[in-house]
Amino acid sequence: MRILVANVNTTQSMTDSIAAAARAAASAGTEIVGLTPRFGADSCEGNFESYLAALAVMDAVSRYEGEFDAVIQAGYGEHGREGLQELLDVPVVDITEAAASTAMFLGHRYSVVTTLDRAVPLIEDRLRLAGLDARCASVRASGLGVLELEEDPERAVKEIVAQAEAAVGDDRAEVIVLGCGGMSGLDARIRERCGVPVVDGVAAAVAVAEGLVRLGLSTSKVRTYAPPRPKKVTGWPLSSA
Repeated sequence: MRILVANVNTTQSMTDSIAAAARAAASAGTEIVGLTPRFGADSCEGNFESYLAALAVMDAVSRYEGEFDAVIQAGYGEHGREGLQELLDVPVVDITEAAASTAMFLGHRYSVVTTLDRAVPLIEDRLRLAGLDARCASVRASGLGVLELEEDPERAVKEIVAQAEAAVGDDRAEVIVLGCGGMSGLDARIRERCGVPVVDGVAAAVAVAEGLVRLGLSTSKVRTYAPPRPKKVTGWPLSSA
């Protein structure tokens, strides 16, 4: 089984970290291929960058040469999953939905700890759109930018733990979800300090993607995610624009 894990930003080191976390969660025999978009922002922290990332990820996946069994979009709260589902016949898993749905198996309510406060409304909207908001106790910001997660991992853990503890103590959350692909690999350290289950979206997405492939299931093409209708699309694929 081969799973493409698409970073939503252009920072190669973050792609490498996300792919490493995905490999750690994958079963024996599952090949993880990390994709870095060829255009876009070096981090996604707002609507403009998120919509740009949606296009960039579709481009990166469309340009991949070779067969694959599933795709993971590794951006928390980012747009674009729906477009990929129209384009592809294989399962497409977004880490936002994979993490939140996994959290609901582990406790009554969950909280998301993300990066900057400006990302909170985007995540709230994506959870609402996916029908996963009813059991979300809160979405909290650590105050760290995406790139700061790599620059100072110790500070990242400290700030994430502080918000996670507040979510458990003040918001009555029972599970913590890491709300950024750049937080992948920090779940064990945060779990140890908080004493509650901590869900890494990349790891959760790998488990969901593998399960769907093994069950022989993929996106319904009957209505919402039917392939795009044949028509002239100027400048697509972008590689030939």
